[in-house]
Amino acid sequence: MATKKEQRRIRIKRSIRKRITGTQSRPRLSVFRSNKCIYAQIIDDVDGKTLTSASSLELEGSKNNIESAGAVGKLLAEKASTNGIASVIFDRNGYLYHGRVKALAEGAREGGLKF
Repeated sequence: MATKKEQRRIRIKRSIRKRITGTQSRPRLSVFRSNKCIYAQIIDDVDGKTLTSASSLELEGSKNNIESAGAVGKLLAEKASTNGIASVIFDRNGYLYHGRVKALAEGAREGGLKF
């Protein structure tokens, strides 16, 4: 059974996903935040494929903090640029745009992604 907080996030996520879809030219950058790690992936919703992904598990000495979230954003931006992706649509996945989610987005912007 999902907690009240998780049910609220899922409801917000559904309303966001009604408006946001990733295409081949502008895929969707989706964020997932757990208690231990933060994950991000770039998804083409038309083909239903994940184009590239990054997580704090890939970083050495990764911790669950704002600095590691920013590093994940930069890593994802580097992987996206090697795949030829320059602009994305940001999907915060029902989380507040604050803390680790915001740090990941700013790291991706510093890495060269446009959204």
